[in-house]
Amino acid sequence: MSNHEEELGHGHSTAAWTSVITSTVGVAIATFGVCLPEGNLLIVGSVVAVLGAVLGPILAKLGYGVAGKTGSTK
Repeated sequence: MSNHEEELGHGHSTAAWTSVITSTVGVAIATFGVCLPEGNLLIVGSVVAVLGAVLGPILAKLGYGVAGKTGSTK
């Protein structure tokens, strides 16, 4: 086991949590779209999942990331 002097902060930020939760909801919606052969749900879920992947870096640049001054859950 390694000994780190400083905490690396792996995803402990508002940006990371928002991105993961949004992407998870999008994948769940898309999964229902596949299971219930409903094309609209599949498209909506895919859009929400991609939005989650884009939302994390945007929020991090706005200061809600690990290195930001706001939104840290540390």
